[in-house]
Amino acid sequence: MSLRQTIANPGGKSRYVRSLFATIADRYDLITVLLSYGRDRSWKRRLTRMAGPLAGVRALDLACGTGDIAYALQAGGALTTALDITPRMLELAAAKQRSGSRPQWVAGDMMALPFPAGQFDLVTTGYGIRNVPVIQGAIDEVHRVLKPGGLFLSLDFNRPANPLVRSVYLTYLTVVGSSLGFVLHGDPDTYRYIAESIKRYPGAAAVCGMVRERGFASCEYLPVLGGLMAIHRAVKK
Repeated sequence: MSLRQTIANPGGKSRYVRSLFATIADRYDLITVLLSYGRDRSWKRRLTRMAGPLAGVRALDLACGTGDIAYALQAGGALTTALDITPRMLELAAAKQRSGSRPQWVAGDMMALPFPAGQFDLVTTGYGIRNVPVIQGAIDEVHRVLKPGGLFLSLDFNRPANPLVRSVYLTYLTVVGSSLGFVLHGDPDTYRYIAESIKRYPGAAAVCGMVRERGFASCEYLPVLGGLMAIHRAVKK
């Protein structure tokens, strides 16, 4: 079965993504630097600044990967919980700790968060929403665990509306991703998944529509890298 067929339904995508991130965990930081032209961490710092003052804020970082956003939130004074579905990602994140207070690392699924309703003031995610099996289900869970007035921030690839720009963008990601997948893992599909997931992603504006439909008072997005990336900002009623 092709990659495109595998991720075409929620069950197949869920299994594939779990396996994929277990495979790439030790190369994750390298790949994010290469595919973002070295800009990934500056985008994450921008997201953190959009959260505003963090002292005493109860924050949850979803799909935390190796912990960049979680550590930034914690350094800003937030009481941070960081969740990822891949145990190896959490091991690598915890190993980055050198000094200061430590986020709480939790293994879990964005589609079924292991937290009570209304527990967090802030929920963040970097590259999380695009990878879940059902976007609306993940948004529902974010909404559930946020307090009234709570803030949701999400950084992710975008799906450009312009057909020509989209074609060039996806071709670039396919070629570069296939090459990196073959060199680093012996499997071109490993990072070709990014382009395939974007083809099925509704795009930043449509995700904002979903967020509002699921009960948020507002949603807006900030185009990044000329609209090839986006940061969503939503507030719960």
